[in-house]
Amino acid sequence: MPLSLPFETTYLDLPDRFYTRQPATPVSDPQLIVFNHALAADLGLDTSDMTDAEAAAIFSGNALPDSATPFAQVYAGHQFGGFSPQLGDGRALHLGELDSPLGRIDIQLKGSGPTPYSRSGDGRAWVGPVLREYLMSCAMQALDIPTTKALAAVTTGDRILREQGPLPGAIVTRVAASHIRVGTFQFFAARGDVEALEKLTDYTIARHYPDAGGPLGLLEQVMAKQARLVALWMAHGFIHGVMNTDNVQIAGETIDYGPCAFMDTYHPDTVFSSIDHQGRYAYSNQAPITHWNLAQFATALIPVMPDQDRAIEDFTAVINRFPALFQSEWTRAFAPKLGLPATDEAAVLAQDLLDHMATAKADFTNTFADVHKTETTFPDWHKKWRAAAPDDALWLRHNPQVIPRTHKIEEAIQAATTGDYTPFHAMLAAVTDPFTKNDAYMQPPEPQEKVLQTFCGT
Repeated sequence: MPLSLPFETTYLDLPDRFYTRQPATPVSDPQLIVFNHALAADLGLDTSDMTDAEAAAIFSGNALPDSATPFAQVYAGHQFGGFSPQLGDGRALHLGELDSPLGRIDIQLKGSGPTPYSRSGDGRAWVGPVLREYLMSCAMQALDIPTTKALAAVTTGDRILREQGPLPGAIVTRVAASHIRVGTFQFFAARGDVEALEKLTDYTIARHYPDAGGPLGLLEQVMAKQARLVALWMAHGFIHGVMNTDNVQIAGETIDYGPCAFMDTYHPDTVFSSIDHQGRYAYSNQAPITHWNLAQFATALIPVMPDQDRAIEDFTAVINRFPALFQSEWTRAFAPKLGLPATDEAAVLAQDLLDHMATAKADFTNTFADVHKTETTFPDWHKKWRAAAPDDALWLRHNPQVIPRTHKIEEAIQAATTGDYTPFHAMLAAVTDPFTKNDAYMQPPEPQEKVLQTFCGT
């Protein structure tokens, strides 16, 4: 095979109640939309002899390498606060793990067909969510925000029935440090399966946090990763949209780009998910929700501790440190956007600017990218900022000119449904070079272009 994928899948060393093995479901006519050659090179994969047809066959699941061991993972999760005791990969299939220059990674097909965890779904994806995930994950990588990564996207040749009618089917190939989630721990904790919890804890520590020293250290290190991740989201105006515990990845990467968006006009209560009627996952609520999700993770770990009463005290003490930890990470993420070191003064200036922006209905990205213009728009704030002696070089390095604006994503998706991928490729080039000015992608939407909601699922 032109592309060698030497999978060695350690997750399958865990008991079979962690997953279900199954072959990929064939598609009728796979065609390559895009392949991430730069990511392939980072993974140590030689794609020089791979044709588009061969890539489409592999990353549709039609022609998997012999080393692939396809399986779907099981997990549970709190979804909008309500606990679902069994979820799982309802539209995804793991091909296996690779040892790469980036470390051990999972490669997964998303939109690849039904699994035992699909419930009433068809397990498929249409081209819209596939292109959104590809654009968003590539943009996040270019912004140096921890994320799962997109390796390929293909059309399937099949039509997918959704509320809008029949739509072109597609599959995205996702690369992740792993797909272990808070909900993976919750699945076994809810069943009182202490043996499985112990095995999962040991596996997670060995794979991701080898110096954790045990469950308490694991909790501390996962909390640190999540605090940093969400602070970086917020520093770029990103709203995940569905921060359910099954969407909280233990390795600390952004995962599951469903109803997500980068804000245009700034307001702390902005919500994009079409089903988040209470604003649970609003921009300003992402830190409190992360705190809550981590508490669920701590609760799921308690059964593996020999002295559970003592563990409750110790784990509670760790969780109670989250607000201060997050505030520190928030300052560390926002201060350089003003060209300042991470101090209390910088944090106050950043929050004051956000307050001004909310009142003025200012564009999030463009305000930070053109912060010198606040001399006109927010003169009193500007004087305080200049008095703090900002470093322009530091400011420039931390403020993108281009983000994947939702109205431009929708334009690319609409074109793709007719078979025109030119807008998608043009936008991909822009969002993967985010610190270079590109007028076509820097403008906020006109009133008639605004997209106020994005949608869950594929």
